[in-house]
Amino acid sequence: MSTTEPDSTLSASAFTCVRCGLTVSALDPDGGPRDHCPSCLSSRHVVDQTDGGASPCGGRMAPISIAVPRGGAWLLVHRCTLCDEMSESTVSTDDNHLVLMRIAVRPLADPPFPLDLFGEV
Repeated sequence: MSTTEPDSTLSASAFTCVRCGLTVSALDPDGGPRDHCPSCLSSRHVVDQTDGGASPCGGRMAPISIAVPRGGAWLLVHRCTLCDEMSESTVSTDDNHLVLMRIAVRPLADPPFPLDLFGEV
């Protein structure tokens, strides 16, 4: 193998975060596939959610929200910064807890209405 060819083993086992540049394992601590950076929670837009195939976009998927379905496992909701497509992924045990909580409480910390309206109720 020449030194100019990419190492397929390395690319299959790790990726570089599009936002913070961290080299990230493609597997989470439980051995499942990882699709976002555990530090900043950003991802790359590689899957077309509508067609289910590869996406030609390649934009950065920014974490925008947390969803908690009835099962109780947290899901991270991403929106592409280029095409606005949205996706969700399972939160891993090694994801940055501070960033997760910051995303989860954002609607309460910065509501779309003045908080002094509660005094009038």
